[in-house]
Amino acid sequence: MHNVRRAFAAKIIALTKDTKENAKAAAVQTVELVRPTPSSPDETLSELFDEVQTQQIYGDGKAFVDMTPTKPARTIMARYRRQRRQPGFDLATFVGQHFSTTVYPASSYQPTDTTTARQHVSQLWRQLERRNRKNRGSLLALPYPYMTPGGRFDELFYWDTYFIMLGLAADGRWRSIEHMIRNYTYMLRKFGMIPTANRTYFLSRSQPPMFAAMVQLLARHRGKRVYAEFLPSLLAEYRFWMKGRRQIAKAKAVEYPAYLRVAVMPDGTPLNRYYDNRTTPRPESHREDVHTAHHAASAHTTRTFLDLRAAAESGWDFSSRWFADPCQIQTIETTKYVPVDLNCFLYQLEMTIAEAYRLIKQRRLARRFEAAAERRARAIRRYCWQPTTQFFEDYAITTGQTTGRLTLAAVTPLYVGIATDEQAAAVAQRLEKDFLQPGGLLSTLITNGQQWDAPNGWAPLQWFAIVGLRNYGYDTLAATIRDRWLATNEAVFAKKRKMVEKYDVVTASAGGGGEYPLQDGFGWTNGVYAALKDEQLGVAQQ
Repeated sequence: MHNVRRAFAAKIIALTKDTKENAKAAAVQTVELVRPTPSSPDETLSELFDEVQTQQIYGDGKAFVDMTPTKPARTIMARYRRQRRQPGFDLATFVGQHFSTTVYPASSYQPTDTTTARQHVSQLWRQLERRNRKNRGSLLALPYPYMTPGGRFDELFYWDTYFIMLGLAADGRWRSIEHMIRNYTYMLRKFGMIPTANRTYFLSRSQPPMFAAMVQLLARHRGKRVYAEFLPSLLAEYRFWMKGRRQIAKAKAVEYPAYLRVAVMPDGTPLNRYYDNRTTPRPESHREDVHTAHHAASAHTTRTFLDLRAAAESGWDFSSRWFADPCQIQTIETTKYVPVDLNCFLYQLEMTIAEAYRLIKQRRLARRFEAAAERRARAIRRYCWQPTTQFFEDYAITTGQTTGRLTLAAVTPLYVGIATDEQAAAVAQRLEKDFLQPGGLLSTLITNGQQWDAPNGWAPLQWFAIVGLRNYGYDTLAATIRDRWLATNEAVFAKKRKMVEKYDVVTASAGGGGEYPLQDGFGWTNGVYAALKDEQLGVAQQ
């Protein structure tokens, strides 16, 4: 009887917490959906922003754009323009007087010597959770709590979130999963898209569209009614990615048949590419982008800025995958490519929408989206499969051929189940022969100092490969990849007492390369590790 009362009391407490959380979330949505969105720091701070980023007051360009102004931007700019002409003006001092660097208190958590990596992941969720119900500088308000990746990434990052959710599901934290999905439905209503993260300077670009995968994950727990509940949001996501299809037919004297994020294949099938709605340096990497554009072969710096931004939208920032010369970032040309993985994720989105329509008895609309998905799948098999290499590659719009770059994006047709059995066999063979290393799978076969190239491996790509191989019966290879990846995570944790963003799979150690130092935390590593470790140990999902 005592246990029954205790369980009942716990249920009442949980319901009370949910009611309060939902009330606060509703208040945020009521206000923020109609309130104008703040502008990006590069727009509001103009020449002050340029000077701070050019002089590199902070080693990481993201540091300044993430600060919170202590006064209105207009006041700060008036003071700056007046004071900078005065003798002894110090820019760093001025910034320190007018901007705050801390939004959330730093965590004091440290794992003990006996804490296992799996225990560490479970204990980190509370450290990585954030609540932000009002706009703070570039940080945008969200109605519900959310998980951040960690390190310099103190926001709700789009595609990271799906892999974080895998770990939350392993720990039975379904409430957190639903909260983040509802944050995304809010952003789709307010912005018409899911931005890279909830920062003003990310509102012109998205990330790999994993929203459908998130809804599928929640449906495993709550049932198929979830599909119908989130159908309006799934459709909003689809409209964002397909915007521009009609304009292609109207456009004249274009270099190739593409507009915004849509590219039309020779047979008329609309596929998609990564893009950005702005053609300026990324505010969080202003100095680096200006430097790259200065050394670019293209005379059009705006094209270079666009391609850098599009690569950031891809999540693979940066990789030889997007370069004309695999070792030179200044030859970047992301918008000329139709990425195989992006189109696989959109196939998944189309099939999820079809499932939602089928559940609400809208059979005609269900068939329409199933047909669109199947057409996309045929186009991926036709245009992204390279018979010579026996591998899926990105498709170059300008040449009408695949790019010749072998990357781990090739596993995504297996992940969503659209590869033929023969294609899956060839991909599995090449993965085992060329990509598999002591610590897991390489991202690409090119070593050039970029973080999404060799020798680095990343948790999301390991996950896609493992799931994809299992879809076609390659369980032994999938288990080998899983075990090697987990061993790498655990070896680095034993040494550093941290989970990190990326790993060197050749030496089975912490990774390197890229624009910023190695980050720890780390959201998607934690999520994939927890899901795979529980599976390895035979632990049932909560």
